[in-house]
Amino acid sequence: MTTPATSMPLINETTDNPHGGVTGSAEIRNYTMNFGPQHPAAHGVLRLIMEMDGEVVQRVDPHVGLLHRGTEKLAESKPFNQSIGYMDRLDYVSMMCNEHAYVRAIENLMELEVPERAQYIRTMFDEITRLLNHLMWLGSNALDLGAMAVMLYAFREREELMDVYEAVSGARMHATYYRPGGVYRDLPDHMPRYKESPWRKGGKLKRFNAWREGSMLDYLDSFCDDFPHRVDEYETLLTDNRIWKQRTVGIGVVSPELAKAWGMTGVMLRGSGIEWDLRKKQPYAKYAEMDFDIPLGTEGDCYDRYLVRIAEMRQSTRIIKQCVAWLRVNPGPVMVDNYKVRPPAREEMKESMEALIHHFKFFTESYCVPAGETYCAVEAPKGEFGCYLVSDGANKPFRVKLRAPGFAHLSSMDAVIRGHMLADAVAMIGTYDLVFGEVDR
Repeated sequence: MTTPATSMPLINETTDNPHGGVTGSAEIRNYTMNFGPQHPAAHGVLRLIMEMDGEVVQRVDPHVGLLHRGTEKLAESKPFNQSIGYMDRLDYVSMMCNEHAYVRAIENLMELEVPERAQYIRTMFDEITRLLNHLMWLGSNALDLGAMAVMLYAFREREELMDVYEAVSGARMHATYYRPGGVYRDLPDHMPRYKESPWRKGGKLKRFNAWREGSMLDYLDSFCDDFPHRVDEYETLLTDNRIWKQRTVGIGVVSPELAKAWGMTGVMLRGSGIEWDLRKKQPYAKYAEMDFDIPLGTEGDCYDRYLVRIAEMRQSTRIIKQCVAWLRVNPGPVMVDNYKVRPPAREEMKESMEALIHHFKFFTESYCVPAGETYCAVEAPKGEFGCYLVSDGANKPFRVKLRAPGFAHLSSMDAVIRGHMLADAVAMIGTYDLVFGEVDR
């Protein structure tokens, strides 16, 4: 809700007339107002204090911290393996990418060699997460600017990818699937199917289950064959839409110099024409083996960033296809063969007292990580998500510092929005792709 923050009068009466009215000159004063934190376009709990001159924004002061949960401090009070779930809840639209940075930091300190199959699975799920994030961004940003149908389209595909998260980890969002040394378990041999209901039966039920007859890799293959046509549908709705272009072209222009000065990463940087992507520049997992392009913008406005995200979805589909092809023909372990970081199998635990004790100690006390410090970053959908980890040799971190891309981007809001209309602030908040779990931490 947009509400007045002060009761400041719009007109400052310079000379009072005893008979009423105003004589002399009347000065128009700026109006200060709140944007958020309840505003639906604030993407969570962002509070902007705006100084307005009519409809034109003169100054913006972002107030953050309303979703601060002390994640970094909580991680320092818990064993290493108990904090993976906290990472999911930071940027709760890019869950596995957050896990990846934290898990890689632990692996660096412990000098663990992750099995090749697990690396390919991580690469694949990082890109599935990128699609989930960009679909959410596309639907919500279009809705903010007045396009209702796109959200329904985007969530249709998002639902299909959420089923993959659920099939592999048991949870639709907070997966805790990546573990130090690999992943929780291998990909399932079959996908869950829809059951007959009053809404799905007969031919409709068969159509809904058509992709689910085989394994998860078969399902993802079918999805990747179909998805580019779905992206074409989004582009039909938006790319040449006159209203969409009026709301985004020339709005929120970020020059390459400004992008670098404000520490921007991800689409905010590439939309301004700077070719920087950690998957290419500092490859991790199996990105060095992947064939994909880095989409770039030219103008650095909201429309260019929209085009970059659309192109990134197409590139992510290419990467997923390559991972599926490799995983089909290369079976193998998905967890390092080191029982300091690998819990016993469930079957073994039910038969062996030693395995039961090991399991209990593993999940209550965890493992000790050698003393040292490291910084690990991944190319998350919103930009560079990094984890700075310090260990003193104990079973819990001495220090955890998380580098969230949205926090750096938000600090540039005053410089970018100043001089735009109030309605353009909504487009700018959308193009930042903000999620306050990671901004406030």
